[in-house]
Amino acid sequence: MKQLLIIRHAKSNWANAQEADIDRSLNERGNKDAPNMANRLIEKQIQIDAIVASTANRAFTTASYFAKAQAINKRDILCVEALYLAPAAEYFKQIQALNQHLQTVAIVGHNPGITDFVNALTSTQIDNMPTCGIFAIKINIENWKDFQTAKKEFWFFDSPKSIH
Repeated sequence: MKQLLIIRHAKSNWANAQEADIDRSLNERGNKDAPNMANRLIEKQIQIDAIVASTANRAFTTASYFAKAQAINKRDILCVEALYLAPAAEYFKQIQALNQHLQTVAIVGHNPGITDFVNALTSTQIDNMPTCGIFAIKINIENWKDFQTAKKEFWFFDSPKSIH
């Protein structure tokens, strides 16, 4: 049984209108929510084997907070350029390419693709994946290459909304 944690990047900073979208950092709330949400996974005793993230600064920074909480070296975060503002189909493609030995993987990305992706997985639907929200599923597979066609079971949903 494999486990997938789908995480939308934490709240980003829009203070500099000239800044390229891919370079936007997290704002104060994002820098507070990401470590809090990462710690909530620790409280649930969830150990992540690998973290995959978009190359956008806000996604990588969010992933870094989860890596720190999980004692994963920041250099071991797998940054995937194709996940930057990716459609749902790209999430399927990246997950199917994961190493079969990984059991629990977190993937950090962006809306609207991440909401479309989570809504394509199970009968549990959400209107809009909130910033730093976590949608978790369990998949009865031995190899990630079988992910797209495998039966997926909703595990839990958590978001910073219940922190504030």
